[in-house]
Amino acid sequence: HISNSLFSQMIPGDQTGEGNLSSVVEFVLLGFSDLPNFQGLLFGIFFLIYIFIVTGNGLIILITRVDSVLQTPMYFFLANFSSLEICYVSVTLPRILVNLWTQDRSISRLGCATQMCFFLMLGATECFLLAVMAYDRYVAICNPLHYPLVMNHELCLQLAAGAWIGGIPVQIGQTCQVFSLPFCGSNQINHFFCDIPPLIKLACGDTSLNEMCVYVVAILFAMIPFLLILGSYVKIISTILKFPSARGRSKAFSTCSSHLIVVLLFFGSASITYLRPKSSHSAGTDKLLSLFYTIVTPMFNPMIYSLRNKDVIAALKKLLLKKRV
Repeated sequence: HISNSLFSQMIPGDQTGEGNLSSVVEFVLLGFSDLPNFQGLLFGIFFLIYIFIVTGNGLIILITRVDSVLQTPMYFFLANFSSLEICYVSVTLPRILVNLWTQDRSISRLGCATQMCFFLMLGATECFLLAVMAYDRYVAICNPLHYPLVMNHELCLQLAAGAWIGGIPVQIGQTCQVFSLPFCGSNQINHFFCDIPPLIKLACGDTSLNEMCVYVVAILFAMIPFLLILGSYVKIISTILKFPSARGRSKAFSTCSSHLIVVLLFFGSASITYLRPKSSHSAGTDKLLSLFYTIVTPMFNPMIYSLRNKDVIAALKKLLLKKRV
């Protein structure tokens, strides 16, 4: 019923009550079509990035499952985060690769709505999960004696489940709202995936309500989690500075800095994209910012969390030695 009522198409050329307008049946993702001489090179780069993201995050999931040292809440959330990054990048990158390989950039209206809906739901999950990971570090560093009691297995499961499903109803509603707009002009999306800002640009009529909803959702799902993370880290840093030993301070800072780098990369680029007014959006800037939170963050995740973490490096070495034996 949803696909029939909200995502279904009028036959091209149908008359509307407001004039001689035709509804858009499919969209064209322009992507990187402005670089015709680099299509093969871009395909190769994005293909290698995708393989690296899936392999790197997959390894993190594997070692957190098989290594007994990593059976802690921190690594439980890290495994969830790695799983999320694989899903998140799989919503956009395979489509980019197909477009670059076949040069067929068309996508159906329902396909576009589906891609955007999953992208938004997983984006909300990332915001919530990063906040949960910050809370875990806050309890571990600020209340170490109560850590095993507070971050018990049941609470960890509840927090992870809440992060995964918390944004689903709102993002489905937001997707339906965007695709209920009339698209009666150009069908060319100047982006490499279906996202809200470029789609609102294509819509006919008044889009002020949609823009307001985007700001409200961005504040609820991005700014509030970011402020909670910021508050957690203010407390964490003030506690770390009170540690008597330099070694203890160094270890605590090393653990937290990895998470903080990912937070700044993701929230920084995503907030600029969704909280800017429509008039200040430009296709080039939008694409560049989107690359950060859709591709760069998932790509850096394995490097940030493994190269800066002695436990993860030790677990990787152990796993590789087992395979050799």
